[in-house]
Parts: sequence; structure tokens; C-alpha cells
Amino acid sequence: MTELVSLSGIRKNYAGVQALKGVDFDLKAGEVHALVGENGAGKSTLMRVLGGETPPTSGTVSLYGEMVALSGPRDATSRGVSVIHQELALAPDLTVAENIFLGRLPGFVNHGALRKAARDILDRLGFAIDPAVQAGRLTVAHQQVVEIAKALSNKARIIVFDEPTAVLANSDAERLLAIIRELRAGGTGVVYISHRLNEVFDLSDRITVMKDGSHVETLETVATDVDAVIARMVGRQMSALFPPKDGRVPGKVVVDVRNVTRGRKVRDVSFSVRAGEVVGLGGLVGSGRTEVARLVFGADKMDSGTVELNGKPLHLSSPRDAVRAQIGLVPEDRKEHGVILDAPIRINTTLAKIRSITRFGILNVTKERQVATALGAEMRLKASSVDAPVSSLSGGNQQKVALAKWFHADCDLLILDEPTRGVDVGAKSEIYNLINDLAKAGKAVLVISSEHQELFGICDRILVMAEGAIVGELAEGAFTEQQLLTLAMTQSARNRDEASL
Repeated sequence: MTELVSLSGIRKNYAGVQALKGVDFDLKAGEVHALVGENGAGKSTLMRVLGGETPPTSGTVSLYGEMVALSGPRDATSRGVSVIHQELALAPDLTVAENIFLGRLPGFVNHGALRKAARDILDRLGFAIDPAVQAGRLTVAHQQVVEIAKALSNKARIIVFDEPTAVLANSDAERLLAIIRELRAGGTGVVYISHRLNEVFDLSDRITVMKDGSHVETLETVATDVDAVIARMVGRQMSALFPPKDGRVPGKVVVDVRNVTRGRKVRDVSFSVRAGEVVGLGGLVGSGRTEVARLVFGADKMDSGTVELNGKPLHLSSPRDAVRAQIGLVPEDRKEHGVILDAPIRINTTLAKIRSITRFGILNVTKERQVATALGAEMRLKASSVDAPVSSLSGGNQQKVALAKWFHADCDLLILDEPTRGVDVGAKSEIYNLINDLAKAGKAVLVISSEHQELFGICDRILVMAEGAIVGELAEGAFTEQQLLTLAMTQSARNRDEASL
């Protein structure tokens, strides 16, 4: 295969810190080359070098067999390189068509012709997206498609995807992966960065592992496995990511949910969670798991049903009522609902129980810092200071701040919705240990996750949901992906058939 990219001996220093330490990387035409490693391994920095966003301190960049010195992103784009970052770079107030051809629009724009050209590209991708709609009104999945359409309009031969499915539903993620396969079949070279190793193995031809700014090894995907890749990333096997469950002794029922219903999204749901127990909510995306969590947390109002905490009925009209009752929720979207990105770590970690650090309504900042520092140490938080904004942290450390808030609140029930989404393998292991510590301390924990191995590794039992209802329960020792998916998918299909009658 023709070599499209050759990065040789790439070093990048930032104020004395070596972000890249002589990294080699190459990409061939018609292949997907996955780039994996923990947060801070240097993956995104290396791709910023390829995309012309940052010049290397030393080393060489070659495109199509010719050494180049990229002067900026526009130079890289003109040479057929497109980098699609995790944080999408669309102009929300411009139309889809304008975004696709942004930077190449003439002084006088023929909007009809522009929309037709955009529609041709979108049709090629298989998405019925209106080119005339504002980009900011699209779903995240469709915004991803627009970014891909922009790359295709630039006639990109090299496309980098940085965590493209982190916030997508399974169906949207599958369609995106299908598009990447089509790009590969057409001769495009794709660099794929993801923490979802199942996608990496399903999609890639080769896998390059990075650690601490260095190239560890490049492996042929067909000649390796998940355990081998994880061992190179973090120095231990996948099974070692999950802490032993001994020392967790289920006690009294903490939360008892009975016949809770909200429209068709949550239908007659009943379950309980005991002290010292981790219970999972499994099922397909859209099965109603998050909606159940929101009802128990008082974020939505139920049509009928009851929730009891420690044997007492709850009357939840808002999340504030739930917090006062000692219920916490780490939501699915931490950036939107779990943390205040621009606020310091100390404020975020103490927010759920701020009265404990106030006197006569006056905040004790010294005590706030002490509490935040102690929580940071307990969570193994990597931050320069508790005064640093949460936005300055990696995804894994942002998630730890979201968890720390509820550790400080000392909740009886903690609900975790996708607790390790977008988090690297090393940080996942630390979060699993924190969940285990909560259960050992006698707390009740309800975990929602789309990663089945995660549920198998941390839960005592798993409730399976489909079409808004609990359709089965798996006990530890009987955890298999086949059983979980059989329950979720068979019941979903049955409910759809009944609804069509």
C-alpha cells in the first residue's frame, strides 16, 4: 500500500515539558491505523503536528513520500489532511452547507448551488441532513457527519478521527464506523483514536500504542488481542482493572422503587438496591435507563409509582429534594450537567454539601480548600491546584471531580450514569476502585453502562431494560454478553411487534 504519512522522531516540548519524545508513526492508503493510550499519552498532540496546528520541536513530517514543513492547519488541509477533533469545530450559526465549504466561500455565494454540492456529499454518506439548516440545531451525530462532509469536500486523503463515538448512541456510532470503512475501501487513510477498544479491534488494520509521550509498539490488529494492548498501555491485564468484590456485604434495602411509570419511556419499573451493593442497569441505548435515574433523582416527575429510601416514602419534586434525602447522581454528560467547567475544582467538589463549609451563611474558603484537597488525594486527582478550573483537567480527572462532589455529600444512594464514558483505561481502573470503596463503606450504588464488561466487572447483579421496562435480572456468576443482549433485544423486538398490532 502507498505510504501517505510518515512521522519520524517527533518531539514536542511545552515550557520544559516533553509532550512527545521522539515518536514514529506512519499511515498507508486504504488502512485504518488506530492510535491508543491513556489520557496524556500524547496521541492528540501527535495528530496536531500532523494537522499543522503545532510545529514539532524536532523530527520530520512526510506526506506522500515528500518531507514537508506545515505552516498551519490550512496548509495541511490543502495537502489533503483533515483532523476531526473530539470537540467539534463547526460554526453553529451558519448553515450545514456553509460549514462544509467554510474557508472556501467566494465573495458572492450562490446558495442554491452551495446547497446542492453539500447535499451530494451528504447523500454519499447516507444521511438525510438538510443543507439549509443551522449546524447548531443538529444532533451531535449529525454534526460529526458534517465534519466528515467538510473533509470530503476538501478531497482529504488523510482523515484523523479523535474519539468520534464518545457521545454517540450505538446506532449513530455504527453508522459512523460504516462510513469509515467506506472511506478505507475508497483508498483514504484513517487515523482512529478511541478509548473504546472494541471499536478499535473491529475497525483497524494496525494499532499503535503510546505511553507518556513515547511510541510503545505498533501491532497488526489480527495478531493481537485486547489484553495485550491494555498491558502495553497500563502495564496490567484487563482482568486486573476490576477490584475484587470481597468485603462487600449487602445489608438492608436502601432504595425501593415500585411500579414507577413515566409515559412510554419508563413502564412499571420496580427494583431495590441494598447497602453495600452495586446494581447495574443494562440494555440498549434508549431502553429507559437514564430516564429511570432521572426519576429516582427527582429531575423528572413520574406519572405513578413510589420511591422509598431507608424505608421512608420520598416525595421528590426536584433534584434538591433528592440531595437532601442523600441521593446523588453523576449524569451521563458530565460537561453539561455533572460539573461547572469554568469553576475551580474546590467549588465543584463541595457544591453538593456546601452547608458543611459555611457558618452563618458565609463560606469558609480555607475549609473549602482543605476538603477539596483531601478529596483530591482520595480520588488520586491529577491537578496543579484545587483552584484550577475543571476545564483544565483531562476527561478522567473531570469525572473524578464529578464523583468527588458526591463523596463529600456522603450519599446513601449514588447513581452513576455511564461513569467512565470518554475515560482512558487507567482512569477507569481508578474509578472502579472508588465504586468498590463506596460499596465496602455500605453505600448503595446503581450503575448505568453501555459497556457490558464494565457491568460484569463491578456489579453484584444486573437488571436488564428494554423499551422502558425491566425485562430480566442477571445474578453474578451468570453474567454473559449473550444473555444480556438476548434479554434486551428479544424483548425490544417483542414490544415493537405488540405495539404494531
